[in-house]
Amino acid sequence: MRKFLLTTLVLFSFVQITFASQISCDKSDFVPIYTVIDDAAYDIRYYSSNNFTGNKINGYKAPVAYMTKEGANALAAAAQDLRKQGYRLLIWDTYRPQKAVDNFVEWINNPNDMGDKSFYPTLKKSDLLKGQYIMEKSGHTRGSTVDLTLIKKDGSFVDMGGTFDLFSEISHPDYKKITREQKKNRKILHDAMIKAGFKGIDSEWWHFTLDNEPYTDTYFDFDIE
Repeated sequence: MRKFLLTTLVLFSFVQITFASQISCDKSDFVPIYTVIDDAAYDIRYYSSNNFTGNKINGYKAPVAYMTKEGANALAAAAQDLRKQGYRLLIWDTYRPQKAVDNFVEWINNPNDMGDKSFYPTLKKSDLLKGQYIMEKSGHTRGSTVDLTLIKKDGSFVDMGGTFDLFSEISHPDYKKITREQKKNRKILHDAMIKAGFKGIDSEWWHFTLDNEPYTDTYFDFDIE
């Protein structure tokens, strides 16, 4: 009897782990950002080779940014706040298919492809997964996360003291060794996103997730097209 109970508990635990999250290709609750923000600019890095792998990423069939309706509406509120301050949004990445994340992991595990070392200048490629810079499950895949920066209304550059996907402590939002102006610019972006209902992370100043995201355990895998 004891052996039966132990076996049942092990199987139950396995089922819990297996079904804790799910993969979906249902895009009915997603919208392109351009439908809610008409002045955002885009540089969808994973649609191009200008990223740490040095290659275009699986699932990016068009340079379009999608989010859940809830995420997009919150982002529109942040854009409106920043617009009043003289800024526009430049978006690097939003929804990311699971096949793209799998592509990242495959690249890390390929010792013959070093990608673009300028994105991880002080790290070994294997450190990117161990250090959780890249994860096998990404919040982007749940559809309510965005990577972005500020530009001025005329499209000119706003200096944030570091670039997108630079795997370095320079990218930490509270990094001290940047100028006062760069700190101020990071704070302007951060404050507008927090006010709109997003939360940031400790390692990337450009990364924000809707605090009350609608899909906490669902990872999507439809192509961006």
